[in-house]
Amino acid sequence: MEGDLVVTLTGLDRSGAAVAGAGAERLVVPGGIPGERVRVRRVRPLGHATLAEIVAVEEASPNRVAPRCRHAGRCGGCAWQHVAYPEQLRRKTAGLDVLLRRAMGDRAPRVLPAIGMSPGSDGMPWRFRQKAAFVFGGSPAGLVMGHFARGTNDVVPIEECPVHAERANRIAFALRDALASAGVSAAGVGAEGLVRHVVVRATRDGKEAVAMLVATRDDPALLEPLRALLAGEDRPDGLVLNLHDRPGPYLVGRESKRIGGPGHVREEALGPAFLVSPASFFQTNVEATRTLVRLVVEGMPGERGLRVLDLYSGGGLFALPLALRGHAVTAVEESRKGMRDAELNRRQNGVPEDRLKLVCASVEQALPRFAEGTFDAVVLDPPREGCPPEVVRGVFARLKPTRGILVSCNPESLARELPLAVEAGYRVLRVQPLDMFPHTPHVEAVAVLERGPVLAGTGRPTPRTPSSRSRTRGSRTGPARGRSRTP
Repeated sequence: MEGDLVVTLTGLDRSGAAVAGAGAERLVVPGGIPGERVRVRRVRPLGHATLAEIVAVEEASPNRVAPRCRHAGRCGGCAWQHVAYPEQLRRKTAGLDVLLRRAMGDRAPRVLPAIGMSPGSDGMPWRFRQKAAFVFGGSPAGLVMGHFARGTNDVVPIEECPVHAERANRIAFALRDALASAGVSAAGVGAEGLVRHVVVRATRDGKEAVAMLVATRDDPALLEPLRALLAGEDRPDGLVLNLHDRPGPYLVGRESKRIGGPGHVREEALGPAFLVSPASFFQTNVEATRTLVRLVVEGMPGERGLRVLDLYSGGGLFALPLALRGHAVTAVEESRKGMRDAELNRRQNGVPEDRLKLVCASVEQALPRFAEGTFDAVVLDPPREGCPPEVVRGVFARLKPTRGILVSCNPESLARELPLAVEAGYRVLRVQPLDMFPHTPHVEAVAVLERGPVLAGTGRPTPRTPSSRSRTRGSRTGPARGRSRTP
């Protein structure tokens, strides 16, 4: 492509890359910070834009820092290791605020400053992902393990990953070495390709860890390296072989085989104890999750005795703490595996069935079973695509709970959901973003809504009264320790 050019970076795209204009051309520049003046080189077309790489930073942002990881810039895992952590949090808050204002206009709630994680000695948080996942690939030298390069299916070989828990990394690298020594090849590399991914789940204190190797088939060639891993210094407490031979975006297949030890770790850092397997959907960042749970529990309109509906409940992340707090919880989850995990977690925490009722059904199937006034509060924690409009209306326009709590991992989804709740007669008490994935543009948010009388002819809730304010006790707006999902 053409030669170098100097541009001023003007903003960020949804992936966290900086953008700039060069005449009518739009440049996408990973590794940049808005306001910087940089010399770039065009790499390739990228949709309606052009991907460019930084050749030199002519005028650096005061928020630029040196990335800690040697793979930063090539690996697709972290987009913002070059951005100082306070600036990362500021940008996450501002990005959510812009989306809500765009969607709601004058009715948009104020977005509180994002709650960040406790930084290390260099001012940046590290080792916060208790779930480490790597992909296998091939090279002239044999098997490699790493992450995909941004926007591609090319595997960048990795020798370090400072965002993963240390023990999880050691186990994954030990497994890679055992597989490479045995001559095992990656799936997709020739007809004999075998291994696809490795996923390691460790507890926050590092005392327990379970590894899962994802392979296309149960092949005898895997027996020796798996035995070597279990006999080695960096062995996991449990080892699982997952079989996954279908193409597509899913990380794991439906069939798993226990090779040795337990299939779960017991995570106790959240209050209730949770059994978590490498294949479970459970938040990656336990420290951040602890803050997330606190925000949901504090969002309830009373101390105990409420009737709570928990939608998209998974393994009981919110349902269990709420039940232990004294509320009567009905948890709805479509995944049978999620329901099995929730039942295990209910039993091991001694929660009686009449305190936590588990319903295995889709949210769309379950909602029509419940009548208006059945629940005092509803928690919604949907997947990234968010709640369908009929679900939001079914909760806020039909069930009409006193309190609604929306947990969102996608600001764009939240910007679609909140206006529907407001139209149904709810006011947004607060929107609290928190940082689940430092060094990326992703942000989690908890929105707390309260039903109130509506002004005649306006369709809008009345202003808050002193009595309604008194019901929001326990909320926090300051930077708590903790919070900060690879995606």
